[in-house]
Amino acid sequence: MQRSDVIVIGAGAMGSAAAWELSRRGRSVTVLEQFTAGHDRGSSHGGSRIFRLAYADPVYVRLAQAALPLWEELEETAQVELLTTTGGVDHGPAADVAEIVAALDSRGVPSDVLAPAEARERWPGMRFDEAVVFQPGAGRIYARATLDALETCAERDGAEFRFNEKVLGFEPSSLGLRVRTAVDMYEAPVVVVAAGAWVTSLLADLVNLPAMKVTQEQILHFPPRDPFEFWPSFVHHSEPNHYGLLTPGEGVKVAEHHTGTEFAHPDERDGVIDPLAAMRVVDYVTEWFPGLDPDPVTSATCLYTSTPTHDFIVDRVGPLVVASPCSGHGFKFTPIIGKLLADLVDGRSFPELKFRLP
Repeated sequence: MQRSDVIVIGAGAMGSAAAWELSRRGRSVTVLEQFTAGHDRGSSHGGSRIFRLAYADPVYVRLAQAALPLWEELEETAQVELLTTTGGVDHGPAADVAEIVAALDSRGVPSDVLAPAEARERWPGMRFDEAVVFQPGAGRIYARATLDALETCAERDGAEFRFNEKVLGFEPSSLGLRVRTAVDMYEAPVVVVAAGAWVTSLLADLVNLPAMKVTQEQILHFPPRDPFEFWPSFVHHSEPNHYGLLTPGEGVKVAEHHTGTEFAHPDERDGVIDPLAAMRVVDYVTEWFPGLDPDPVTSATCLYTSTPTHDFIVDRVGPLVVASPCSGHGFKFTPIIGKLLADLVDGRSFPELKFRLP
């Protein structure tokens, strides 16, 4: 029986962030991960993610503001660059862009509203919809490097990572909870479950979870025609939504948002690119990105685990802390989610009602 102060299930971005925050608070932490380090079976792998403050909901603007200094602290601690500021563009129907501008203004976040022609002059490799807002504080997160940094920093502070240990079940104990894997038994007063798409199969009998949809999404990288052209991150509020950013060494990532194939269980995913969906993205790039060669050079799949509202779950029920900051837009919040999870472990209240379990 292995005992620690906290068990964290899942060594993706959120679980690793929680492990780092807890270990540097002096807690003994054991992290259980069913796959290898940095695996590509879930939602945290790949080269890059967008960091942005441009949301229509001020709650997420505030959360991104709180995440930014924690990203800088993680960079300083790990001595590695994790976030590069490139600025970010949101464009689409005027009403949608106006909502974003209002939310940014409510939080004192600077932004520039541009006419499409003005935006085209600034970024000639892109075309723009009815209205455009530029937020200079947006940028690019290096996802793979973030996982490495979090694991390194957490281990440096005493956390222990156990890879290739699938959790098979839970049982109550006098200490809190026992967690059984195929290898060993673990026990702790509190267990943080940050298992991404596997959260329902782990907790459905223990916690009242909202209905969650697991989809296999895909991204494509396209080579810029001009290798020296500057690319901001971008979100096109279209139907469906599209997003992307330049990933150094891979090209400009472009993808549809929330259009993937649904699976009843994450273990059923096949990792195969949907050719019809890929062709839709190629057609989209042909129409909206004159600065890109519409012949993709790389492609990849990942999982979205989405709640009905696309809001996160960050809550505690007894000895279980549940972390499902997902729905396809969670990575930018990684270090602040880790802090909030550690606060829940420490018994501090977390007042954000929209992140509560039903």
